[in-house]
Amino acid sequence: MDGRDGMRAADADREVVADRLRAALGEGRLDLHEYDERVQRAYAARTYAELDALLTDLPPVTPPEHSALRPASAPAEPPVGPLGALGRGHVNRWLAEMWLPYVRVIAIVVTIWGVTSLLSQELLYFWPAWVAGPWGVVLVLRTVGGLAGGEPRRQAIERERRRERKRAKRERRRELRTDGPEDPGPET
Repeated sequence: MDGRDGMRAADADREVVADRLRAALGEGRLDLHEYDERVQRAYAARTYAELDALLTDLPPVTPPEHSALRPASAPAEPPVGPLGALGRGHVNRWLAEMWLPYVRVIAIVVTIWGVTSLLSQELLYFWPAWVAGPWGVVLVLRTVGGLAGGEPRRQAIERERRRERKRAKRERRRELRTDGPEDPGPET
């Protein structure tokens, strides 16, 4: 491979391909299984050639205002997730999931320390440091390692996949209910 095909792709390039695949899913060009498989391959791709191979059988996106076709109904709201309009939200959510339990527990143990110090009418040894210190060091290391390794994005993608699977499962159930045998009702 030479030229552009052999060049390494950036995260932004992978996001563009993932967005196009999401659009193809919404247009009905890909089923959920194929979409999931292609998105996994998109985030694992290293070169432009690998990314381009994921889109070769899909037509280019035509903005609705330039399309000769009119939608039968109003377009659905695009899903907010790692493959949709997400931005930095997935990083903030991941950080909150990591740090909120720590903050809550530390608030509780400091409150217990404060109440016991007040009741004893003297300033007691600050034992909450033995809870906050080691746990805080572990969280800092996990946070730095997770951010460097792309853990927030992986969790966001997995959350979006679960959401898509649930949505597809609900659709299948709805189809089975509407296509199933109708109850003739009580005979009279």
